[in-house]
Amino acid sequence: MFWNTQQQLEDLICQLVSWDSRTGTEGELHFPFKLKDELSKLDYYRENPHHIALHDAGRERNALTALYRHDDAEKTIVLMSHFDTVQTKEFGSKSHLAFTPRELGNRFREIANDFSPDNKRDALSGEYLYGRGTMDMKMGIALHMHLIEKAAAEDWPINLLLMTVPDEEVDSAGMRAAVDQLGSISDEHGLEYSLFLNSEPSFTQYPDDPNYYFYSGSIGKIMPSALFYGVETHVGEPLRGLNAHYMASFLNQKMEFTDIFSEEEYGEKTPLPVSLKYYDMKEDYSAQTSNHVAVLYNVFTMQQNAEDIFSKYHYLVEQTMKQCQKQYEEICQRENIPPVGRIRTMSYQDLHAYLVKKFSQEKVDDIISDYIGRDDLDDREKSTHIANRMITYCKELVPLVVTLFAPPYYPAVNASEDPLVRSISALTNDFLGNGYGIEPKEIHYFNGISDLSYVTYDKHDDGWETYQDNTPVWGRTYSIPFESMQKLQAPLINIGPFGKDPHKLTERLHKKSAFEITPKLLEAVVKHCIDH
Repeated sequence: MFWNTQQQLEDLICQLVSWDSRTGTEGELHFPFKLKDELSKLDYYRENPHHIALHDAGRERNALTALYRHDDAEKTIVLMSHFDTVQTKEFGSKSHLAFTPRELGNRFREIANDFSPDNKRDALSGEYLYGRGTMDMKMGIALHMHLIEKAAAEDWPINLLLMTVPDEEVDSAGMRAAVDQLGSISDEHGLEYSLFLNSEPSFTQYPDDPNYYFYSGSIGKIMPSALFYGVETHVGEPLRGLNAHYMASFLNQKMEFTDIFSEEEYGEKTPLPVSLKYYDMKEDYSAQTSNHVAVLYNVFTMQQNAEDIFSKYHYLVEQTMKQCQKQYEEICQRENIPPVGRIRTMSYQDLHAYLVKKFSQEKVDDIISDYIGRDDLDDREKSTHIANRMITYCKELVPLVVTLFAPPYYPAVNASEDPLVRSISALTNDFLGNGYGIEPKEIHYFNGISDLSYVTYDKHDDGWETYQDNTPVWGRTYSIPFESMQKLQAPLINIGPFGKDPHKLTERLHKKSAFEITPKLLEAVVKHCIDH
């Protein structure tokens, strides 16, 4: 066997990490082809080469699936992972070391005195493997490869579908593309999905947190945004216009850290909203005030859907613009200058409808198309630029605030009450507690954000239509297969290895957890599913 012993698993993770697959790089494009070649070493795939497939994920990226199919089984566990990693700028000129775990570990031992006490202790202990992707999340792929190999060698009476995707670290384009493929594979092979098993690592909840966590759900993330379009003027006559920055400042004061979106489930709370991007769309410097500013907010969810969030958000924007208007008019009265107008608040959906009525659908489509093909803008920038351009065709509406959604959107998912998940939770506690003296803690909403958001979507929920109607790039450069997601109704759980410092210079993987404990735990989970 290739990936069965602890040493073989360590060699495998070092190999996977050496395949640099940072998001948006050539390495991300090449990784699934290398992985396919590696999996093809197994006798099972020599005999069943059609059970490994690459799936187009856009921009020359591919997801990979590898199916272990047992003739007498319908139950199928989907083994989920992503192979892209974040960038390595923090390594500076030594970025090559990020992909050589053993060499990097040796280097960190040499400079351990430069680290914090926790990092120094771990670097000198020899208990950790360092490198980009060791923890987040190439060890998850390695563990799934181990399960596939062992299932095939021992003829386990269950089906396993390894699925690993690109782009999780940015927009989850890989997973969104893979959803439809899951349906096709199920139909082709007669599979019944019984569990989605992700193996993102156990994330610490606070500095030096020693606890091991597993997750029975994944938190949601959505980005309500706004385009402020004021009235330009010369800085020598500031009240002859209305500065978009002035307008935006009122909303920022209300949105940052507000509790109106807050949720609490199972004793866990959603983090408070913050602005992720705030920018002036005036490109040049001049003595003219800015009349267009965009801002994007991060909001976490548990039970709320897109419609719930947008309703609260739009109302909040309306109220803050009333406050802005009131204060602005008081200043104008003080300075004996007439105001330039009243601030309107419109949803993107209403702005779109207004333009269609004023011109035509064809005209609106042309406005949108002007930005869709621009490679110098990402989906968030395209969204705000489209709204901005639309307003230039209806200046009678300004001053105006347009509320919209910017990608990405991760719906919250939770399977904490599912009977299978409850039994797996009990198994995990018993396995780790009795076997290793570890008291694991269950988190009901994984707060690291994950691709689990795109399975098991509530089949009764239609709130996603509000998202679709208020996302300017929807159906062009960004979409979510909500209807296909609603068909993937199976419980989910995330069990992965212990590590520390994801996305940091000192990202590291605990060797005993990765190479001894978690492989045995995942095997126990799979065998448990055979009988339940």
